[in-house]
Amino acid sequence: MTDINIDRQRLYYVGNLSIFLIGLGFAVRANIAPDLQADIYDQIDLVNSAAMVGQAIGITFTGFALTLLFGSAIVDLIGIKRMLLLSASAYVLGSLGLLAAAVMPVSGAVEAVVLLSLLLTGLGWGAVEAASNPMVATLYPQEKTHRLNILHAWWPAGIVVGGLLGVAIEQFGLPWEVNVLVLLVPAVIMACMVARSTFPVTERVAAGVPFAGMISELVQRPLFWLFWICMFLTAASELAPGAWVDIALTNTVGIPGILVLVYVSALMFVMRHFAGPIVKRISSIGLMIVSCAAAGLGLYLLSLADSPLLAFAAATVWGIGVCYMWPTMLGIVAERFPRGGAVALGLMGFAGGMSIQFVLPIMGAIFDEAKARAAGGSELLSSLSPEAMAQALRYASVESFQSVAVVPMLLIPVFAIIWLADRKRGERSSRSMVESGTPVP
Repeated sequence: MTDINIDRQRLYYVGNLSIFLIGLGFAVRANIAPDLQADIYDQIDLVNSAAMVGQAIGITFTGFALTLLFGSAIVDLIGIKRMLLLSASAYVLGSLGLLAAAVMPVSGAVEAVVLLSLLLTGLGWGAVEAASNPMVATLYPQEKTHRLNILHAWWPAGIVVGGLLGVAIEQFGLPWEVNVLVLLVPAVIMACMVARSTFPVTERVAAGVPFAGMISELVQRPLFWLFWICMFLTAASELAPGAWVDIALTNTVGIPGILVLVYVSALMFVMRHFAGPIVKRISSIGLMIVSCAAAGLGLYLLSLADSPLLAFAAATVWGIGVCYMWPTMLGIVAERFPRGGAVALGLMGFAGGMSIQFVLPIMGAIFDEAKARAAGGSELLSSLSPEAMAQALRYASVESFQSVAVVPMLLIPVFAIIWLADRKRGERSSRSMVESGTPVP
């Protein structure tokens, strides 16, 4: 680094903490989703409550996507430091809003407060991604995919901690609102660390690439937009089932679904540290092909799981599949389009966030439709016995997972074509070097 005041190791810790915070927030939302449904949305509309809670959790991803879209465009202007401070503030305000909603009488007003509060946590999430991804790409320009995978290993670490705390809170009979308090501590710690740190300018600014040049790099490169479209589907394969797993698997395997999410997250935390050696052997695109195949198979197996053992086995396959998707897609774009800067990374995150905003309500609608179908009609839902309702919920859970299983399979031929094109290009490059007498690395 050219600035001697930059402490690269400290900033990497700040980045890890910021990603840990958004993983923690993801787990907290998964923990409280059933409580929001039971305490608020079932009281408002029992027939459509799953779709409503899906919309509520999904608005988090809208906030995430919007902050990435606009935050990535202005992070060079306001700086990484201010963006991270904005993130911490949004998490604090969103958490306080959820606590306020918990004591309000059930009405349209409380529904609006929940939506606004979840939107704020999504804005905080997006601000983290808008700042941390370009920061790490700037700090480690020669190993972007590897370092971004390690950075995003702290996302599942946050899910593990938040998930286990959620289980403990439930087991000890504590109010579900305690989950929300868990978000406040790391948000305050992050704000303090950020306030006392010196940050570099982004890679694009350091290279002297003007904003117009950054936009031109993306507009004139069709391959970037192909990756952008692919990000919609890879994010849907990872994050939508993750946000839905507690509601769905709790109904099918007889254990809290959050435990399965915690297990998968622990697996992801370990595996993401080994992304660098894997990429060196099969390339980033090759890794995405393997990931999509495993993700599709894992989601289908999750829909069939009817016992804890089968659920964890299926979750292992799904976890291996989705483990590398998000950070590797960011790494591919950072390596192939370096002049695209923070905007390129932000647009990828925007695609991922908007994908979930659409997919979660769809999963909820599929769940509600299947639930009503199993009951013999939506008008009969309120009269079902507990055993019959449990059976209807199990059937609905299977349907919602199977609906997503096809998504990653659609990407396999796309990544295979890119992989073949890269390989052919590499072979031509090697032949040219041999013909010119240049040693081939």
